[in-house]
Amino acid sequence: MGAPDPRRALGSRGEAMAAEWYEARGYRVLARNWRCREGEIDLVLARGRTYVFCEVKTRATEAFGLPAEAVTARKRARLRRLAARWLAETALPGGDVRFDVAGVLDGRLEVVEEAF
Repeated sequence: MGAPDPRRALGSRGEAMAAEWYEARGYRVLARNWRCREGEIDLVLARGRTYVFCEVKTRATEAFGLPAEAVTARKRARLRRLAARWLAETALPGGDVRFDVAGVLDGRLEVVEEAF
């Protein structure tokens, strides 16, 4: 077993912060790091009949830009495809779908609801 990956640990902390933020607002976490061949969804949440697919970006500094800037048009398109697949594979009642971006920079969380 190798040494822990500091970037992975940073990302996990950011995802945990975002999940706690949603839970404090009455959302249920349905999935974390859901994976399939095409990619991964960081968080899938629900409140009532609204399903939220959240991309979480965590940065220690602004050296590579703000976290939300890393969610490019290509990444947004992939997340839409992944969300459609997750919904197709999950036997949940229909509802509204929303895409959020949670950015964590230097330990501070910012959630953009309906980001795209």
